[in-house]
Amino acid sequence: MESVFYIGIMSGTSLDGVDAVLADFQDNSPALLQTFFLPYDNALKKELLALHQPGNDELHRAAILANQLSHCYAQAVTGLLKGAGVNFKRIAAIGCHGQTIRHCPEKAKGYTIQLVNSALLAELTGISVVSDFRSRDIAAGGQGAPLVPAFHQTVFMHASHPRVIVNIGGIANITRLNSRLPVMGFDSGPGNLLMDAWCSLHTGRHYDDNGYWAASGCVISTLLDALLADSYFERKPPKSTGREWFNLEWLEQKISGNEPLEDVQATLLELTIRSIAAAIVDYCPDTEEIYVCGGGAHNAALMRRLAGQLPDRRIEMTDSLGVAADWVEAFAFAWLARRTLLRETGNLAAVTGASGDRILGAIYPA
Repeated sequence: MESVFYIGIMSGTSLDGVDAVLADFQDNSPALLQTFFLPYDNALKKELLALHQPGNDELHRAAILANQLSHCYAQAVTGLLKGAGVNFKRIAAIGCHGQTIRHCPEKAKGYTIQLVNSALLAELTGISVVSDFRSRDIAAGGQGAPLVPAFHQTVFMHASHPRVIVNIGGIANITRLNSRLPVMGFDSGPGNLLMDAWCSLHTGRHYDDNGYWAASGCVISTLLDALLADSYFERKPPKSTGREWFNLEWLEQKISGNEPLEDVQATLLELTIRSIAAAIVDYCPDTEEIYVCGGGAHNAALMRRLAGQLPDRRIEMTDSLGVAADWVEAFAFAWLARRTLLRETGNLAAVTGASGDRILGAIYPA
């Protein structure tokens, strides 16, 4: 009889820490049983950020960080199972996305790198690990991301109300759920990534709590126009992006250095909002309901501005659909791990641009 308990682990572009969930798939109906968050310490975050850019001794640094991350993931699994009162032997597998440090699907020989030592994680936890979810999709000609739209379809689709799921992590991505149309999903552009980086650089805080700093500034229209003129926003889906494209260096090429700091922050928030709204208007015009997940869902200024850009749509957090905004992506990787073990496809070729739906991931047995 199939074990119905799976763990999903997600550590995203925001580099804030590890999200871990315990999921129950009894009767093929996904349910969250327990959640756990383990923050990254500043030293680990700094090392991970440094590895996003070419540098010395990258192979060694990446291997050391993969081991370090695997210990963090194992610690999160321990905390998760302790909170749930569930023995590790009852877990079928851990679905671990790993920490993305390079995502280059557009290259002639596309590749993607997510750091995790899956063999070590299996040893540390005594649980089978499924990882490396993106590579097979890229091998089949796809973007390798986003992969969560298939999960969104399973848990959030409504028969009669066209919906969009907006995940606002470091990068923002949208999923179109319309029963009359194929599922569509793609990265709309930066989510929290640029706002967090600017805030950290100039205030020392990791993020702009509730968007208060952005709300104290004014949007610089000329800067916003320059940011929105980037070629990424003109590209048609399928498309995905990351820190390789949107980063502080990208921003600094477009500013004079004399702008009020809070005005730049306000403009970066507006960039996130405008790019999400444009993606919805252009590709999901019939949308009635928008549900937001990821860290950006907790940014009150961001949510207000999104509602202002899309006034005729109902906008709520995914909590109202039964899955709290902070845990949707980790939940998705528990679901994807189960798909892998059952030898079922996990991607949607129509979303990623792959030549077909594929079984994703590599399995490291306990």
